[in-house]
Amino acid sequence: MTRKSLILLLLLCLAILPAGSLQAAEWPNKPLTLIVPWAPGGMTDISSRMLVEKFKDKLGQPVMVNNQGGAGGITGMRAVLASAPNGYTFGSGAISSAFSAPFLLKAEPFDLDKVGYIGGFSFQARTVFTSPDKPYKTWAEFVEYAKKNPLKISAGSGGSQAGLDVFKSVAKKENLKLNFVMFKSGGEASTALLGGHVDVCEVGSGTPAYQAARQGKLVPLIGLSEKPDVHFPNLTGVSDLGYPFAMTSVYGMVLPMGVPEPIRAKLEMALKDTLQEKSIQEAMANMGLDGHFIPGEEFKVTVKKIVADVPKLSEYVKDMD
Repeated sequence: MTRKSLILLLLLCLAILPAGSLQAAEWPNKPLTLIVPWAPGGMTDISSRMLVEKFKDKLGQPVMVNNQGGAGGITGMRAVLASAPNGYTFGSGAISSAFSAPFLLKAEPFDLDKVGYIGGFSFQARTVFTSPDKPYKTWAEFVEYAKKNPLKISAGSGGSQAGLDVFKSVAKKENLKLNFVMFKSGGEASTALLGGHVDVCEVGSGTPAYQAARQGKLVPLIGLSEKPDVHFPNLTGVSDLGYPFAMTSVYGMVLPMGVPEPIRAKLEMALKDTLQEKSIQEAMANMGLDGHFIPGEEFKVTVKKIVADVPKLSEYVKDMD
């Protein structure tokens, strides 16, 4: 075969390749941007940064992190989904919480079928903590004290609107009158609780408050998730007491709709490979996160299932705003 014939054959092969395959072959050729829809310092931020730091080894390009907190994750998530569908911008964090927030804040819901799902990397439990100097050390004692002292207890929430509303639903069931305070992230909420600026606070596993509780510096009162947290296996949960709602966040990564499948698949593989590294597994375990890979399609199903129950929760607590 002559050199000219070989060139023509190569050009023909390139011409018949799908456009997405050509883009994926060249992608990425510049740094990527990760949008975290919460403020710095929370578990969504810390875990996401830790994972994408490894993406440079997997993809050959660094990932720049951009925190865009606000409205329980809505602000940053809208920025992710409005970005160019070329794979260079993606989002990470408590994805189910961000997609749940519009129902709880009376905002325009996201169309979950118009999202590119890279994959999941952890479930996060939510727990209500307090400081050891309070006159209540158990949930039953807290309920009794709160009933005797209406509107005298400040109750914080670490950046998850769904977590806050599950806490509200429990308070409503017990007829408790609390002063609820929403923080931008689990890190900010932890600082407030540890500094004595709020009396109790619900935050997710892995946050500074959660780690402080593992060290005995804070007291866990009740679990807001469906199953016990691995580090507080004997803690009473909302399901144990028959409360109407529970809350678990699923962490993962998403893209705007329209990103070519080969590029989405490259990101999915980068996430999968990163989660298989022993150092990452150990770091996530130390944080209190059950780090494990959830394939994109399974992640999509899980997120949609969690979000589907949120309108009922929103309706239940609507008169508490």
